[in-house]
Amino acid sequence: MQSEADLEALYRKRASRRWRDRVLRLLQPPDPFIMNSAEPKDFPLGRWNLYIGGAGRAVEGYVNVDLIAMPGVDVAADAEHLPFPAGIFQRVECDAVLEHVRNPTEVMCEIRRVLAPGGYAHLVTPFCHPFHEYPKDFRRFTLDGLKQLAGPMEIVAEGWRTGPTATLLVITIEYVKLLLPFRTWRGIAHLICGWLLFPLRYVDLLLLRSPGTQRIGNHCYVWFRKLK
Repeated sequence: MQSEADLEALYRKRASRRWRDRVLRLLQPPDPFIMNSAEPKDFPLGRWNLYIGGAGRAVEGYVNVDLIAMPGVDVAADAEHLPFPAGIFQRVECDAVLEHVRNPTEVMCEIRRVLAPGGYAHLVTPFCHPFHEYPKDFRRFTLDGLKQLAGPMEIVAEGWRTGPTATLLVITIEYVKLLLPFRTWRGIAHLICGWLLFPLRYVDLLLLRSPGTQRIGNHCYVWFRKLK
C-alpha cells in the first residue's frame, strides 16, 4: 500500500535531474497504448479552468489541484472538498482520478458545483487496467457506470480513450513481472517487454472503431455539460 509520502517521492523522482534518474527515464519504453484520435479535445476553455489530479505534469491554462503540495500543484486539496466558490470554472479535467477517491459521487457533486453554467467537465477512468495505488485504488468504471455519474448534467460526448490492445499489453507486462522474485528483475522485465510489445499498440487504431471495444477497453471518457 502506497502512502502519500511514497507517492510524493515517485513524482519527485520523475522530475529529478540526477543523472541516474535521467538515464532511467531515457530507457523507458514508449507507452503501451495509443490515444483515440476521435476523442474530442476542443470544448471551450474559459478564464478559469480546473485540472484535478495533475501532480507531476504541466497543465498550462488550468488551476492544478492535487492531494500533494509539490512543484506544479497550485492548490493542495481533496477532490471531495474543493476549496473554490461555486460556478467559477468553465472547464474541469478529471483524468484517471475517480478510481482513487473514496466517494466518486461526492467528487462529481463538487465538480458540478464549481462549474459555471454552460461549462464542460471531462472525465477519464480505467476499465480493464491493472491495480495501481496513487495512493489507493478503489474501483473501475464501465462507460455506462461513468455516464451514471452525470446527474443533472448533459452528456455531450462519450467513448474509449485507449482500447483492447492496450489492455492486453499492460496486463502482459504486469503478468511477466509477477513471475519474477526480485525488484531489479521486474524493472528489467518492464523495460524489455515494453520495448518488444509497444509496436502492437497500433492495432487499436482499428479496434477503437469496433463496438466490441467496450468488452475489454482500457480507459473510457465522457464529456458533460452543466446546463444551469
